[in-house]
Amino acid sequence: MSYFISEISAQLIKLEKEKARELRKSRWWHNRLAIGKCYYCGNFFLPEDLTMDHVVPIIRGGKSTRGNVVPSCKECNNNKKYLLPMEWEAYLKGLNE
Repeated sequence: MSYFISEISAQLIKLEKEKARELRKSRWWHNRLAIGKCYYCGNFFLPEDLTMDHVVPIIRGGKSTRGNVVPSCKECNNNKKYLLPMEWEAYLKGLNE
C-alpha cells in the first residue's frame, strides 16, 4: 500500500464534512438510500445500514458533492478508508487472488 502526504487543511476538511452533513439531509440523498444498494459490493441493505462514502476521499482532495458521494455498506466503507477508486479495485483484486 502506498502512502501519501495530505496537504488538505483541517479547515477545508471541516468545511467538506459540513457540506456532507447538509447533503445527508437532502431529498436526493434519501432517494439514494431508499434504493438500498451499496455502490461498491452491490448488495442490498436497509437504508439505516448504509453510510455516505466519498468516492475520492476528502483527505485526498475529494469534495462533498453529488458526483462524489455514494451509499456504501459499513463493511465496504470501513475497508475502503481513504483509497481512490483505482486503489480500491486493486485491493479487491488482491483479495480474490
